[in-house]
Amino acid sequence: MQQIKHWLLAAAVGLSLPVAATAGTADLVKEGEKIFTTKNLGNCLSCHAANGKKIDGPGSLGPKLTGLSVWPKKALYDKIYDPYTTNPISAMPPFGKNGWLDDHQIQALVAYLKTIH
Repeated sequence: MQQIKHWLLAAAVGLSLPVAATAGTADLVKEGEKIFTTKNLGNCLSCHAANGKKIDGPGSLGPKLTGLSVWPKKALYDKIYDPYTTNPISAMPPFGKNGWLDDHQIQALVAYLKTIH
């Protein structure tokens, strides 16, 4: 009987972990979307349209964002932190390097960008 209780408890905890992780990820994605669309945060929409996203007033200076769901998280993070490391003539500002966005905000933005197909 004691073993069954331990097994049931372990199963319940194990089943709840993915749900908690998903809820945390959903919150991070939502925060990233706010950063993407808010003028005094990332303001990404001023230069970028995003495939599959209904964004009011996307810009056309930067490329349309597509296929980011398959990009490695680190590549997206690095591109936001300092785009000049991979493209020395980029018009995109270095959001992390210049302190505009902190590490958590960049992580949230990456989570949102990973939803773009």
